[in-house]
Amino acid sequence: MSISGIHLKGVGVRLGDTDVLQDVSLDLDARTVAVIGENGSGKSTFARLIGGLLPRTSGEMGILGIDPARRAAELRRRIAIVFSNPDAQIIMPTVAEDVAFSLRADRLRPAELEERVSAAMERFGLTELAERPSHDLSGGQKQMLALCGAFVRNPELVIADEPTAYLDARNARRVADHLFEDTGHRLVLVTHDLALAARCDQAVLFAGGRLVALGEPDEIIARYEAVLAC
Repeated sequence: MSISGIHLKGVGVRLGDTDVLQDVSLDLDARTVAVIGENGSGKSTFARLIGGLLPRTSGEMGILGIDPARRAAELRRRIAIVFSNPDAQIIMPTVAEDVAFSLRADRLRPAELEERVSAAMERFGLTELAERPSHDLSGGQKQMLALCGAFVRNPELVIADEPTAYLDARNARRVADHLFEDTGHRLVLVTHDLALAARCDQAVLFAGGRLVALGEPDEIIARYEAVLAC
């Protein structure tokens, strides 16, 4: 089993009467991994599975050496998840309060909390928006706030599920650059943007709830494009 990466062996996920993932086995140790496939292929289910948001029905798995079924709280402390719709992640009334909310479990001293929040907001260009109502932000600003809330925790693994789906080109590029910046974290990126997928170190392709290919991004993307051309 991979101690530092992502390990699945014969993993299945059944929701109701549907097997949404079937017999998935893989070991991922690359720093950045793209997850691609058509709608309904299972890629978002895979993201939620490794993020501890869905339980497996069968098989074995380890994320950063942790079995999510046994040590879910520890896994949540070490990972961060970013979704396509930032409104699903924004909770607190103002920008600064929302970033601080991500650190609630760390029980930091007020001065340390303020320092961490301030540094994170500066990194993501949110300093001047600190007191703005969170839900009054533009779509790009909201996604930056979601990223800020994720990265302020210094996660070991970031799982991003279509984080640029609703953004214009400029904001999509800004979000992607932050995700790919090497701050010591691993990245699993679920995306339909094949140019983004090509920036990753490794890629996996899902179809029909099954893992059908794993390897170098150029090779996996070419295989996917061939399927799309049929």
